[in-house]
Amino acid sequence: MKNLTIKQLRYFDALSRHGHFGRAADSCAISQPALSLQIKELESMFGAPLVERGARQVRLTAIGEDFSRKARQILVSIDELEDLVRASQGPLAGRLRLGVIPTVAPYLLPGIIATLFAKLPDVDLEVRESVTGSLISDLLESRLDLAIAALPVSEPALHEFALFEEDFVLIRPAADAGKPVPGPAMLQTMRLLLLEEGHCFRDQALSFCKFRETQPRQMMEGSSLSTLVQMVGAGMGVTLLPEMALALETRAAQVDTARFPPPAPARRIGIVWRKSNPLADQLAEISAMIRGAAVAAPR
Repeated sequence: MKNLTIKQLRYFDALSRHGHFGRAADSCAISQPALSLQIKELESMFGAPLVERGARQVRLTAIGEDFSRKARQILVSIDELEDLVRASQGPLAGRLRLGVIPTVAPYLLPGIIATLFAKLPDVDLEVRESVTGSLISDLLESRLDLAIAALPVSEPALHEFALFEEDFVLIRPAADAGKPVPGPAMLQTMRLLLLEEGHCFRDQALSFCKFRETQPRQMMEGSSLSTLVQMVGAGMGVTLLPEMALALETRAAQVDTARFPPPAPARRIGIVWRKSNPLADQLAEISAMIRGAAVAAPR
């Protein structure tokens, strides 16, 4: 059998993750025909199909599934070897892959990026915004170095580094200004606007309000915090915002903001990375820089 290449493993890994030749090719920065040719070459080596090619989606065959798992293990080991070399060379340089949840990214990223560019000029920062579940999966599979998310993530293989805590604030129509702030029981009688499933902020809001997912008439969904605030301004209901989002999201909306009495709902934001990452010491230093930028960010 002809020797496999690391590049081929990365191409197949991308295809198995995206399930689509075009998106996989884009993620690898190559053309779709070039990616397709590499996959066909892999199949020729194995003498069996690794993928089922559909009109819109690609599915892995049984052999393809086994190959995908083994390829991912190999790629994780290769990435850790590369990180081990980088860790031995002193100050961090080269690629740094940072993941951020959507309810943090718009409000903290500008300050974080400016800080890292100023303090780590030799680092090539790559940022990915996604929900917590996807970020944790990417961390565990060595597709990210760090991720900013709500803590705890409760994953034994990951180290958690706290950044700060912040309260949630009630956002309601401007006409409700001056009214008593509703507690969890009262919120259950109101139409609560939430982010779509998969966002940890949705789960935190539901937990505070003691809402059940079986109460569809009292809940509506939006794709972003900006959308939720605009829906509140249109009189469609109420929502909760993390404190960091207030200045940006409410400045042009016809809404009222109200703070809950103690104990107010809150979340803890932090950074996580793999405990096995050879760059762990450098990642801890970078996390401290990020904490300084986060604490200094306007609220």
